[in-house]
Amino acid sequence: MQPTGEIAVVGHVCLDVIPTFLEGTGPALAPGTLVKVGPALRSTGGAVSNTGLALHRLGVKVRLLGKVGADLFGREVLAIMESQGTGLASGMIVTPGETTSYSIVLSPPGVDRMFLHCPGANDTFSADDVDPQRLRGARLLHFGYPPLMRRMYLDQGNEVKKILARAKTLQITTSLDMASVDAQSECGQVDWTTYLRNVLPLVDVFAPSVEELLYMLEHDTWELLWRQHGKIDIAAHLDAPTISRLAERSLEMGAAVVLIKLGDQGVYVRTTPDQQRIKQMGLGGPANVAAWTNRRAATSCYQVAVAGTTGSGDCTIAGFLAGLLAGQSPEEASASAVGTGACSVERPDATSGVPTWAQLRTRIEGGWKKLPSVLGEKIQ
Repeated sequence: MQPTGEIAVVGHVCLDVIPTFLEGTGPALAPGTLVKVGPALRSTGGAVSNTGLALHRLGVKVRLLGKVGADLFGREVLAIMESQGTGLASGMIVTPGETTSYSIVLSPPGVDRMFLHCPGANDTFSADDVDPQRLRGARLLHFGYPPLMRRMYLDQGNEVKKILARAKTLQITTSLDMASVDAQSECGQVDWTTYLRNVLPLVDVFAPSVEELLYMLEHDTWELLWRQHGKIDIAAHLDAPTISRLAERSLEMGAAVVLIKLGDQGVYVRTTPDQQRIKQMGLGGPANVAAWTNRRAATSCYQVAVAGTTGSGDCTIAGFLAGLLAGQSPEEASASAVGTGACSVERPDATSGVPTWAQLRTRIEGGWKKLPSVLGEKIQ
């Protein structure tokens, strides 16, 4: 089935500048070295662009609600959005005197991506920037990256809570993605456990990465892993019971569905055992409530040649939300999630590799091979 309905994608947006790397240059990225690169790609980044444009490419109607400055980068962001579809930039706020957010994305082959980031207008984005009239008619609202938006992470997330509450008054299903937290920054001083307790009762689909969730709910474990291994793939150093426990805690705090992104290990989905909570998900919730109640689904990644990992997590969320709107089960939506993420990493930018929904389903149903997963079906 084709996804039906419309999704409002709200939150962080920026311009990504992505130097192209020659094969084998990854290990040379070290202080004091000069690395020869190719032309720089320019694309929009952040959750509004990455998740929003991925949904658009999958065939879901979207409204993109973010904030840019009236500067060169801002005009580039709007132009890129419009090049993907007429009217896609119509919901964007342009504020004179503010700087458009941008990132320098270093994503050499075989090496996890690195960012140099200017938050710009994202830091002044507030609940007042989300016009309720722009939400009417949407089935689902997805908010992305509050840890990278100053007003969204202060005051225990009350600005995010206002946006989600506004959506719920319109019976709109809500989805929330997070972002990596710099432990040394102002954002790193937030009590994220309290933050999630405040916000998650209004979140129907909670979609963090396992590293983000570990940082927020079990910070001592995150810190121990950091001291032992440095910046690593957290999923490779966690056992299945820990991942299951993080999901259960998120449900206990109020989320109905938890989608934990596990990097190259795939995704883990856990849904609440409370059938009434699933029924209350709103216009974008599942028609088959029983199929989404008290479910667990661990899905590994599909095999692809990786050109870049920028935006892969955002595209994974897009595939999951599209699956939800298409009436898929948690297991089917999980496959759509990792499939969309896999298509994304076949290109160096975030979304140009994302196919149509029909093409994605054909590839999945045609026997697309998966990577082995260390965690696999061990997560219960």
